[in-house]
Amino acid sequence: MQVKVLGAERRRRWSYDEKVRLIEETLQAGETVCGVARRHGMAQSLLFTWRRQTRQGRLGGEAVPALVPVEIASTPAPAPTFGPQPSSPPAQRPRNGMIEIELGGGCRVRVDREVDAEALQRVLELLRRR
Repeated sequence: MQVKVLGAERRRRWSYDEKVRLIEETLQAGETVCGVARRHGMAQSLLFTWRRQTRQGRLGGEAVPALVPVEIASTPAPAPTFGPQPSSPPAQRPRNGMIEIELGGGCRVRVDREVDAEALQRVLELLRRR
């Protein structure tokens, strides 16, 4: 048995502009993804992946941050009380403008009406990918 080592791995790095050009090529009248992939010596599945990412707005020319900044605010600790406590239910804060978004799989997000729309969109996108 003879084994030949031909060299470094055959993996190409595609720039954003090249990806866009190839995706646009697949959208031309009479053109197929298979034909474009064959002409450029690449896998059809890669072109299909790029097209799906484009539809989802995830192809992007720049990296999308994976983390969202979070601010943690401290709340004052309740004052210790001694002796028997009254058995009244805790006071409920009015929940005007609360929105609950159920994503399935037991995942829920609750926000109030003052939530930053961009931050909420990033959080929901990250949760959908899980």
